[in-house]
Amino acid sequence: MNFVGLIIGISTFLIIGLFHPIVIKLEYHFGVKSWIIFPIVGTAALVASLLIDNVIASSLLGVLAFSSYWSILEIFEQEKRVKKGWFPKNPKRNDYKF
Repeated sequence: MNFVGLIIGISTFLIIGLFHPIVIKLEYHFGVKSWIIFPIVGTAALVASLLIDNVIASSLLGVLAFSSYWSILEIFEQEKRVKKGWFPKNPKRNDYKF
């Protein structure tokens, strides 16, 4: 039996699921200025995925890269969700423009 597809599928699900709380926590603690982390991580993962011969590792680095790129948009969307009251705002930060 070949488990490569199953491993990649489960790992993709976990990577994407992990990015949701990461975006929430980064926006809560640092605001939208934390967006710069995502293209750096995404580009590093993308380059690494091109250089690695292992199919599983290369695939998962590609998923990590594009999940990071998608999170650039999500960090700004998260700020909008906070402004709508869907998520709590950080009382220690005063850079919200409501």
